[in-house]
Amino acid sequence: MFRIQEVRARQVLDSRGNPTIEANVITQTAIGSAMVPSGASIGKYEAVELRDKGKQYHGMSVLNAVKNVNTAINKELKGVDVTRQAQIDHFLNNLDGTPNKSRLGANATLAVSLATSRVAALSVNAYLFEYLADKFQNKQLLLPIPFANIINGGKHAGNALDFQEFMIAPIKAKSFAEATQIASETYHELKSILLNKYGKTAINVGDEGGFAPPLTKAEQALNLITQALDNTGHKKTTKIAIDAAASEFYHKGHYLGKTREWLLDYYKTLTKSYPLISLEDPFEQNDFHMFTTITKELGKKVQIVADDLTVSNVYRINKALQFKAGNALLLKVNQIGTLTEAMQAARLALDHKWKVMVSHRSGETEDPYIADLAVGLGAGQIKLGAPCRSDRTSKYNQLLRIEEVLGKRARYARF
Repeated sequence: MFRIQEVRARQVLDSRGNPTIEANVITQTAIGSAMVPSGASIGKYEAVELRDKGKQYHGMSVLNAVKNVNTAINKELKGVDVTRQAQIDHFLNNLDGTPNKSRLGANATLAVSLATSRVAALSVNAYLFEYLADKFQNKQLLLPIPFANIINGGKHAGNALDFQEFMIAPIKAKSFAEATQIASETYHELKSILLNKYGKTAINVGDEGGFAPPLTKAEQALNLITQALDNTGHKKTTKIAIDAAASEFYHKGHYLGKTREWLLDYYKTLTKSYPLISLEDPFEQNDFHMFTTITKELGKKVQIVADDLTVSNVYRINKALQFKAGNALLLKVNQIGTLTEAMQAARLALDHKWKVMVSHRSGETEDPYIADLAVGLGAGQIKLGAPCRSDRTSKYNQLLRIEEVLGKRARYARF
């Protein structure tokens, strides 16, 4: 009953209407499926997402990656025990044979890897989050603090904001259900504020469900969010986080046309003026020096989250640890291409006292896998977008279900 009978993939659509992969791993008694997300601001060190680059879907089709699943991967995985996750993921890496999964595609390997864990959980009659916790040897199941993107900028929106995400984090909520309520109420209050101040075009949303109003400065976004928190009465329970995605506005040694030192001083000013608790990718993906500097100067007050710097890759994480460049890891499974490697990245970060934030991508699907992953890892934080659009709310809803399943055992994480 644990042996793989067939691995099958197909091309489906993500939340931006671009193709992605869905895979099924089939045994005699169960079928596990998984869909793979895709990013817009992609770090140069991420594992390769294989695209066809032909005429279909403006070059974005993934039929070659699908073919790799249905032929080479399917042929080699038949008969393998689905509960041997590490062995299967190691096999996928060897079958690909490249350092960045450019032959089979990280989207192909990840779809199979995640689907394998799903069918394995079904096969042993466990919830997915329980199965992942067991694989990770984690005994502390935590409902994560949701980092909810409520204003979009950068590559995720059509406005003039340079910073990519402005998020709220209900760090003092008593449960995930309460945190969800806070996020939703603040989001809708912000919608009313934007509508009254800027008109209907201001409530159009970006890729991750956050509003994309006609703003030009971070202070404008932060003032609007602060007002929404004041109006809803959630100011005491909820703080603000920023994903600058600085690689996207870095050019020839300068950020926004100015020096690294200027940008550091700007972050210091924002931290003094607003209730910021988390700052992601404050500098570009190779700027270990400035990551180290900002961690030293602000790291005790604000968590400095490494995303493009580390890309869920243990080699890059080890380098960041050596430089003390950051104090939190953004974990994106599609950056690395298998569940086992993602778990290894999380373990390395946690063992060195870094925090871990499991994350969605801007091109998401209705698959809520990362909700179970965050609980299973005991990560304590999850970045899941606005409480808007089913590709984002599917994650909120899955965490609400998990909290209900856990009942009295449910514990909401602390920051």
